[in-house]
Amino acid sequence: MSGNIKLLSDTLAGAKAEGRSALIAYLPAGFPTVDGGIAAIKAVFEGGADVVEVGLPHSDPVLDGPVIQTADDIALRGGVKIADVIRTVREAHAATGKPVLVMTYWNPIDRYGVERFTAELAEAGGAGCILPDLPVQESALWREHAAKHDLATVFVVAPSSKDARLATITAAGSGFVYAASLMGVTGTRVSVGAQAQALVERTRATTDLPVCVGLGVSNATQAAEVAGFADGVIVGSAFVQRMLDADDEAAGLAAVRALAGELAQGVRGSA
Repeated sequence: MSGNIKLLSDTLAGAKAEGRSALIAYLPAGFPTVDGGIAAIKAVFEGGADVVEVGLPHSDPVLDGPVIQTADDIALRGGVKIADVIRTVREAHAATGKPVLVMTYWNPIDRYGVERFTAELAEAGGAGCILPDLPVQESALWREHAAKHDLATVFVVAPSSKDARLATITAAGSGFVYAASLMGVTGTRVSVGAQAQALVERTRATTDLPVCVGLGVSNATQAAEVAGFADGVIVGSAFVQRMLDADDEAAGLAAVRALAGELAQGVRGSA
């Protein structure tokens, strides 16, 4: 079975055709439980997310701030495995027909086996992977297997990336480019800032791929701001925080569904 890179590309193109940015949500697999995590992803799709990134919990999440680290710790203590991540992708995609990616650090894939991981992700209906710590110059093996299985390879660019480096990264990627709005780890911010807009403009000069912005967006106003210059708005910590703050699973699902609805209005300029 082939992966769903085309579904991802078509979804992003469809949002652009509607004159808006896509809303991309992030939630870790296995949080608060495997079943609870699947339910949360379905809830954010119901609320209005176009794409979901499923986080593969890792013990050393170098890009992730304290909120996502807390969720990862809960998932890992609950015994989450890569098989649970694949199951999460499968059930979320099967229930919604929407594109679901995995966001993961390289070490778990390397240990699991690149061919095994890409084959299983494609079979589950996955659209691809975001790989924040895989250097482009070391990515040939991954990209070979991802392409064979019709999976997107999404690389992360940062404000510190020089123009020549941006061109190298975007030439190797597929699906979309993940533009980190600032230097630092994930988490909500008071302001996303002009730095993100400048990075999007520099990145667009090197590629026709959609450029989606993450790190810092937590409310509809910020989503509307970023939607003014980016092809996609990526929100993670705000969803996870809503789950952490909820008194029970039902309240958590209601909270992330409501937040997705607010953010969906934001990317449509109707916040």
